Amino acid sequence: MNLYTIDTGFFKLDGGAMFGVVPKSIWNRLNPADENNMCTWAMRCLLIEDGERLILIDTGIGNKQDDKFFSHYYLHGDASLKKSIENAGFSVDEITDVILTHMHFDHVGGAINRNNNINNSYPAFKKAIYWSSEKHWEWAINPNPREKASFLKENILPISESGQLKFINENANSPFSCIDFLFVNGHTESMMLPKIKFGSKTFLYMADLVPSSGHVSIPYLMSYDVRPLQTMEEKQNILKSAADNEWVLLLEHDPSIEAITVINSDRGIKINEKGNLNMFC
Repeated sequence: MNLYTIDTGFFKLDGGAMFGVVPKSIWNRLNPADENNMCTWAMRCLLIEDGERLILIDTGIGNKQDDKFFSHYYLHGDASLKKSIENAGFSVDEITDVILTHMHFDHVGGAINRNNNINNSYPAFKKAIYWSSEKHWEWAINPNPREKASFLKENILPISESGQLKFINENANSPFSCIDFLFVNGHTESMMLPKIKFGSKTFLYMADLVPSSGHVSIPYLMSYDVRPLQTMEEKQNILKSAADNEWVLLLEHDPSIEAITVINSDRGIKINEKGNLNMFC
């Protein structure tokens, strides 16, 4: 079994939105903003080679939206989903499974490609099964006003129409020998956190529960969370388990730190080690 970091480039989001009620005088030290109050964030996916299965977790923002859409997010960097998969030694056609933690556009956009004809959309991974939570899928295709701008139908509906969609549900057996799932509901309904057994270690892909190392502190929440108090409770419980059991936490959006471990301290959960994925493998 092997794990590979898959970088899909960087984008920018408003620092205040990413840190919620935390004052800029504090969060700006964690991820300095530009003159427009925008901070740089990664869109970091994970590739798992497990026997004959090649499993991709999340897909980044993709490239099929128009220039006006991308102008809001300042995409930059040389990495792309396809290029990073190839740099790991594989092709997109070798991907057997795509796990989508949730359907916000910066996590699912690369799952679907589109030709110049706007109606000609197709799965980027033609041989893969796409896995989602059934509860989250229903939430995404019937979006609430708060999240509607994050659930783009062109990212989501073609997955179902392709016949490649399957569901992973809470309390059901995992379809993977090396991966279990934690389900959280504060950021969005039924977001899946893949928990990966790798030798004697456990890696937890944090998606948007803890998007960066700057979000480890329990009150540091994104304004995008639909249920912020529930996010705080879920973070508290999962980070305590991570500290107690020495899990490695994989960070999807931190601009420079790929993975961390945490410990219990007199002042709450604190980062213990931080670095790239290879440091912990």
